[in-house]
Amino acid sequence: MRIALASLPAEPDRENEDFAAAAPGAAVLLDGAGVGGAETGCTHGVAWFSSTLGGLLLRSITVQPARSLADCLADSIGLVRALHEDTCDLTYRASPTSTVVAVRAGGGLLEYLVLGDSSLLLADTRGSADVVVDRRLDEVGKRLREPVDALPTGSLEHSAALAEYRDALTKLRNRPGGFWIAGPDPRAAEHALTGRVPLESLASVTLMSDGATRLVDRFGLDDWRQTLTVLDSSGPDELIQRVRETEAGDPDGRRWPRGKARDDATVLHWALR
Repeated sequence: MRIALASLPAEPDRENEDFAAAAPGAAVLLDGAGVGGAETGCTHGVAWFSSTLGGLLLRSITVQPARSLADCLADSIGLVRALHEDTCDLTYRASPTSTVVAVRAGGGLLEYLVLGDSSLLLADTRGSADVVVDRRLDEVGKRLREPVDALPTGSLEHSAALAEYRDALTKLRNRPGGFWIAGPDPRAAEHALTGRVPLESLASVTLMSDGATRLVDRFGLDDWRQTLTVLDSSGPDELIQRVRETEAGDPDGRRWPRGKARDDATVLHWALR
């Protein structure tokens, strides 16, 4: 098992709210989320939530190989809830949440789970690349974010519009017709995208937060095959550096409108061949 992992916070002086880890035959990646500028109702914070949930999930999927990834995620969400429900207001609208990508190898298959807008990139032995990503958040967001994208990233007007957008988005979280993400309710795990792929057909498996996939899905400068070429030749550090260089060339979001000029970026690349 050959794993390469890289992660950078959006800014050097900010806490990284992404989390990624691997064990023999398994890996997880989480991208923590809150509501920018809002009280979370949680004394621990977003980074604590994503790292605690990620650590418990990795343990669960490795020690319970017969239990599905979705069930392991539900169990782990319940454990995290129990850790802080007596000290934190988990009904608060800005209570910490997280995307989840999890994979586990066993019985000749790769089992996967994706919840939220982080990505799972599967490269097969014939040179093709398929991505598994939950688009429900994007689909909901497109209906709401036009006022945000019309303003320069980082401006006061943009910040105000972004706050309104996030407030509207939060009201659609973990609801039918909205989107699903790991938070205080274990039932969100029931709505994850899941599947299995023969291990012998795969060359590599890559877990990526949305801050690391911007060259493809936000900027449109690369495709997934080009992303794999960078990962296979130079590794995750180089991919994230390319994202940072592109972001630096458009700091106010004029060319590529976005909520954050830079975002936490994490890549876990698992080479199988």
